[in-house]
Amino acid sequence: MKEEGPVRRRFSSCAGISSVFSPRADGRKLVRNASFGGYNELSPALPGFDKGKDDVSQSKEDTAHSMSKSKSESKLFNGSEKDISLSSSKLTKKESLKVQKKNYREEKKRATKELLSTITDPSVIVMADWLKIRGTLKSWTKLWCVLKPGVLLVYKTPKNGQWVGTVLLNACELIERPSKKDGFCFKLFHPLEQSIWAIKGPKGEAVGSITQPLPSSYLIIRAASESDGRCWMDALELALKCSSLLKRTMIREGKEHDLNSSADSTHVSFYGLLRANNLHSGENLPLNDSEIERHHFKDQDMYSDKSDKENDHDHEESDNDGLGKSEESDSDTSERQDDSYVDPEPIDIKETTYLEQSPEELGEAGEAAQTEVVSEENKSLIWTLLKQVRPGMDLSKVVLPTFILEPRSFLDKLSDYYYHADFLSEAALEENAYNRMKKVVKWYLSGFYKKPKGLKKPYNPILGETFRCMWIHPRTNSKTFYIAEQVSHHPPISAFYVSNRKDGFCLSGSILAKSKFYGNSLSAILDGEGRLTFLNRGEDYVMTMPYAHCKGILYGTMTLELGGTVNITCEKTGYSATIEFKLKPFLGNNDSVNQISGKIKLGKEVLAILEGHWDSEVTISDKKTDVSEIFWNPTSDIKQRRLPRYTVKFEEQDDFESEKLWQQVTRAINNKDQTEATQEKYVLEEAQRKSAKERKLKGEEWMCKLFDQDSVTGEWHYKYADTRPWDPLNDMIQYEKDGTIQTKVRH
Repeated sequence: MKEEGPVRRRFSSCAGISSVFSPRADGRKLVRNASFGGYNELSPALPGFDKGKDDVSQSKEDTAHSMSKSKSESKLFNGSEKDISLSSSKLTKKESLKVQKKNYREEKKRATKELLSTITDPSVIVMADWLKIRGTLKSWTKLWCVLKPGVLLVYKTPKNGQWVGTVLLNACELIERPSKKDGFCFKLFHPLEQSIWAIKGPKGEAVGSITQPLPSSYLIIRAASESDGRCWMDALELALKCSSLLKRTMIREGKEHDLNSSADSTHVSFYGLLRANNLHSGENLPLNDSEIERHHFKDQDMYSDKSDKENDHDHEESDNDGLGKSEESDSDTSERQDDSYVDPEPIDIKETTYLEQSPEELGEAGEAAQTEVVSEENKSLIWTLLKQVRPGMDLSKVVLPTFILEPRSFLDKLSDYYYHADFLSEAALEENAYNRMKKVVKWYLSGFYKKPKGLKKPYNPILGETFRCMWIHPRTNSKTFYIAEQVSHHPPISAFYVSNRKDGFCLSGSILAKSKFYGNSLSAILDGEGRLTFLNRGEDYVMTMPYAHCKGILYGTMTLELGGTVNITCEKTGYSATIEFKLKPFLGNNDSVNQISGKIKLGKEVLAILEGHWDSEVTISDKKTDVSEIFWNPTSDIKQRRLPRYTVKFEEQDDFESEKLWQQVTRAINNKDQTEATQEKYVLEEAQRKSAKERKLKGEEWMCKLFDQDSVTGEWHYKYADTRPWDPLNDMIQYEKDGTIQTKVRH
């Protein structure tokens, strides 16, 4: 038999496997015919399958018979009419083709059934144990790994079967990875950096259980000890080289075992077998080290991931071995640079060019940064303005003087909430609903400490004005995109959409800006809500915003504060948070400026109390344990870790994008030329009025570019929203072009 040589070699690498199972009456094994998919009886001379002396003569007869039978079957599969048996020699060519097709379909079904049986049968397990796997966030997660012939199943826990993913081993390579830390580290990877994951789970699951994101083309795995790691590598070697033999052997042996026997016993016996036979030391292996390196690892320098070529030493790795923790943080920054995933497929996309923004002014904590002394010249402008208004009047139609303007659009200002969008990336991975709500609240508070010096108001956006920007997340190698458009002028409504599908969240909403005059003060009310969605969980967090209050217009010092009560609610989990922004009392001291207080609740039960200042430290007190700790504090270190923001290259901006639209006004304000700023502002506002009149004469309605309004609810929705959970097997990169946020998928 031509097949005998390679089959003998493959089986010799699996010596001793048969000792895992109880002895059979007939020691012969079935192996798939490499050429035709059929099954041949193995010769009793094959190592690892010795038979008794009494069966030698019988086995010779059986072997001769099986070889003859296999030969005839092989000819049938090849379609050769010369060697077909007498009963089938009369078949016509068409009938012969029909037989071949039938055998082809049966073989496909058999292969599929065999693989499914391997995956679903609890008795077919090569090895199973807890392993630590490093994700794309560069932190380690302890997961339950089950090795079966041809596949590695990854679960969150061994009991409830929370499937995470299935690694297809047929195209994988295995290599030991040097490490300075305790334990044993090795890498399972695709040599051409293609995906190693199956599309569906063992029970047909389309989406796996949520963990930190795992790499697409490789897995870095750590075992608790060197001996355990060596056993795992040996088991994976066997699964890689002998998957078809293991499937056939283990399935057949499993049927002869008691069906009630546990999978754990199989795991233990195989684990002990590996250790007893010292497979990792090279004993009983037919391939020497040079052959293994040549046949198995091939050319690693050509196909290894980019970081392996660039780093010739092992970086420090943070590894917490606490058994009670399912996820472990890795704070070593040098380790984060190692094994960075480089997408294997060339990404040919035309996307918007973004440039990193220059450092922005953050303002100082306390009241000093929120006050402004008005000059005599500007006081006269205020008195002129006040003659146009009366207490309780809406100021949306009143032309404001340029000296109180902050040189950016309101659409731009709404993006201040996403400099710490990495908190949302962490919240999306958080398994505990209470901790998830706390991370959302922490992110919400992080959007307020940035404030301009003095009392400033951003530009009122022009109808049809748009603004785009994004933030890059270094830890997850993802991007958070922000798109906003002024969808209505009277009343002034701004719609926005934020998306980071890779990290599992998006946010949308609309704000109706209203201003009320009260005599010596006025308030800018932001009426509307934002809806944060965690894509993998189907959870919506609905939140409102505080109002801005300015006092001291006629007398006293002009001061800006935040006031009102905001709510953050998640209907699905039942958790909610209430935060009150307090105005400074008439007789209050400096400590009473920018105060907040809040509660986090489950239903009506109060779980925690928040106290502090929205621009500085906030503490949280747990009601059950009565323990208080710092919840949020924008220290200088926190501010330095703000995500870098990128804005659209000026030359690629549309004429109605904020920066280009207001460029002349901004230049005049920065040059402290109030006259020119007022003139340029008037030009824009007059052009808007003229366009509105022309549309009215023609009977045309304004059509928004990026957002649509729901005719029933009145809510505004981004036209190109994609709220599907991120699929690491098919989704490659999220990008933005001409205001549309898109995802590049694999071919």
